[in-house]
This record gives sequence, structure tokens and C-alpha cells, in this order.
Amino acid sequence: MTKADLASAVATKTGMTKKQSEMAVNALIGAVKETLGNGESVRIVDFGTFSVKKRKARTGRNPRTGKNLKIPAKKVPAFSPGKGLKEAVK
Repeated sequence: MTKADLASAVATKTGMTKKQSEMAVNALIGAVKETLGNGESVRIVDFGTFSVKKRKARTGRNPRTGKNLKIPAKKVPAFSPGKGLKEAVK
């Protein structure tokens, strides 16, 4: 499902126009990005939790040359599904 498909599904289920549902989907995505950018998590009951995880610095290897290289520490987004989502997928 693409973002456009999601907006269409929201429009169908809510009775909103497609343009309104696109704005709602974009607003949700923007709010999640902004919150994660601030280092906070977003918890949606029965759906899941978006959070920021820290990856430690590590040593990797270039597959072409075989040389070792240092991969710096960084923050990455993560998602943990909630109980409702897990049950819906079964």
C-alpha cells in the first residue's frame, strides 16, 4: 500500500474528501517524524510504538576490497508492533 492508497482508504472509511485525507495522512507522518527527530517516541495503542534506537559504533568490512572500516554510531527509527496489530496479522 502506498501513501496515496492509504489516503484513499482513509477517505473511504471516514467520508472525508481525498484531499482532506491526504492532508491528514501527511500531518500524521509529519508529527511522527518531528517527534522522533526530538528523540521522543510515539505510542499508538493497539497499533505500536515508533521510537529512536541508538546503534553503537562498529567495525565493518568493505566487501570489494576486504579492508576494515569504522562505522560511526548513529540513531535510527524503530517500530514495535502492538498487541492489536500482532493479532490482526496472525
